[in-house]
Amino acid sequence: MKKILLVLLAFIVIAAALFLLRTPDTDPEEMRAKYTNNASQFAASDDGKLVVHYRDQGVRSGIPIVLLHGTASSLHTWEPLVALLGDEYRIISLTLPGHGLTGPHPDDDYTFEGMAQAVDLVVEKLRLPNFVLGGNSMGGWVTWRYALKYPERVDALVLLDAWGMPLREGEEAPPQNLGFRLLQNPIGRFLLEQFTPRPLVKKSALQTVAVKDVIDDDAVDRYWELLRLPGNRRARAIAAITDRTLAASALVSEIDAPTLIIWGAEDQLIYASAAQTFDERMPNADVVIYKGVGHLPMEEAPQRTALDLDAFLERTVKSDRARAM
Repeated sequence: MKKILLVLLAFIVIAAALFLLRTPDTDPEEMRAKYTNNASQFAASDDGKLVVHYRDQGVRSGIPIVLLHGTASSLHTWEPLVALLGDEYRIISLTLPGHGLTGPHPDDDYTFEGMAQAVDLVVEKLRLPNFVLGGNSMGGWVTWRYALKYPERVDALVLLDAWGMPLREGEEAPPQNLGFRLLQNPIGRFLLEQFTPRPLVKKSALQTVAVKDVIDDDAVDRYWELLRLPGNRRARAIAAITDRTLAASALVSEIDAPTLIIWGAEDQLIYASAAQTFDERMPNADVVIYKGVGHLPMEEAPQRTALDLDAFLERTVKSDRARAM
């Protein structure tokens, strides 16, 4: 009897500690007020269960560019490019399911199909028959998979440190940042769902970039607070064990659309050698490597990224449209 009481007492103490120490969720209404701007809009599925946060900015008559962020990020990652290219292009950024103000997918679908559903909601609401599609990291993976599924919609692709290529012969897997490492095992996933201290988020973010200045206090707060939106931490845990097979990687050779591949030479999440693999497999690709830049070129080197993107679109999409007139 004494042993049973001790076990029960230990259980109560552990449960109380978990309850008291748990990092609380953030309030959705407060987060909407803080992380929307005048351009923020929401596109809902027919049943109203999936609601996607997006921004439609820049010149309405310009070439539309749809941009997709990476894991643990949000549409905010594209604001430097909006500021630099908004006078020339129409820039639509959106937050994918399981992230930011979009929140969790109602069916916990973090496969390509679940992500593509969010893209479809936005481009169909905006009635965009075709557009330039770009993405960073996981968003880059969604980008080239989307181009395979809807080649008639995608005029050109922009892949920034995109996921989806296998390691090259002799390569070892890159060291993941702390957050990604914790997501690789069940205990780590459980702990991250419950305990998400700000210092851990900051350390993971800093390990992602080479230009450390982009991870300022405001950026850390944004990552930390939006991760704690109800359902987003659970979404990260589910996504970590979602099968995102590399089998489709060989199919990129079927993408005929002109493609700009931008990579940070110092990327420690996805080595820059992956840019070479994309280039070898894609028939119509250009590659630019940025020295001194990590996993987020659009934040770490926005001027260079904007210049290269503009030049690429000038010689591809703009040129094609001029010939068609």
